[in-house]
Amino acid sequence: MSTLTVTAKGQVTLRKDILKHLGVHPGEKITVDKLPNGRIEVKAARPTGKISDAFGFLKRKGGPSLTIEEINKIAAHGWAGKR
Repeated sequence: MSTLTVTAKGQVTLRKDILKHLGVHPGEKITVDKLPNGRIEVKAARPTGKISDAFGFLKRKGGPSLTIEEINKIAAHGWAGKR
């Protein structure tokens, strides 16, 4: 369990280990749900959007589109934790 301090402005700062546990990075958002008995639940806010927002994501600027083989290779490296 972690103990946090509330500032005079009513703000609370989450420590780095808590943010890491949530998988949240600077600039990202979290959600807070109010539960019964004065409890809250804090979660990383997952981005929302449309599938069409991802179109063109792998397109090379000024070059040809990726082949399916190239996309599969990039995906395999991503799943393996490689960059």
